[in-house]
Amino acid sequence: MTMNKSGRRAFLLRALTAGSVLLLSGCERLSRSEWFPKVLGSAEKLTQATQRLITPRKAMAQEFTQADLSPQFRSNGTSNPENPQYQALAANNFADYRLQVGGLVARPMSFSLAELRSLPSRTQITRHDCVEGWSAIGKWKGTPLSIVLDQVQPRPEARYVVFYCADPMDALGTRYYESIDMDDARHPQTILAYELNDQVLPIANGAPIRVRIERQLGYKMAKYITGILVVDSFASIGGGKGGYWEDQGYEWYAGI
Repeated sequence: MTMNKSGRRAFLLRALTAGSVLLLSGCERLSRSEWFPKVLGSAEKLTQATQRLITPRKAMAQEFTQADLSPQFRSNGTSNPENPQYQALAANNFADYRLQVGGLVARPMSFSLAELRSLPSRTQITRHDCVEGWSAIGKWKGTPLSIVLDQVQPRPEARYVVFYCADPMDALGTRYYESIDMDDARHPQTILAYELNDQVLPIANGAPIRVRIERQLGYKMAKYITGILVVDSFASIGGGKGGYWEDQGYEWYAGI
């Protein structure tokens, strides 16, 4: 079988990153050891270096057609946050929802769901790859994150975008959070999605807003987003690693 240049690039990238993906699938347990976080750190550097070697940061993830849509799109992670504030918002169809955007920006802002929907949108049919070992193709519509950033005007020292979420992850109520750098934040396919397969985004898939970062693994695509913070460092956020699972040992850069 003959493979074209883009096919070879995709094959090489998947082959070189497969080892780190397999490691991630069991790292909730292994992250408690002394040696495993060091292994993940080495794998992360290899993954990031490999992707930058094979594909530019601005390269687009593959997009598909309606005929390629999966029969159903599974819920990754939390499927319905056990959070009274979130449940109250959901009971009112998120009419009172506000997305707070602040941090190192010139104009901190708050957006209602209707205001986000009124901004220019992007629709894309892409594949979601989960570290649990499954993939699905879905049609997403949402506001490009770059448009929201243009509204709030990040300051020159801004390096990362942090997503705060409604879903508690443990008995202490620790909330999920994730982050990406400014390159990924401004990538054309990075959107704040509010629709899946031409329907209002279901709760199981992250309603009212989840982020789609199409060139990274599923755990980077935070659901139930309540706030966005633009920062220059993760040092004072959570465990200082840039995300809930990263604080447990997962890679921060999860490019595919």
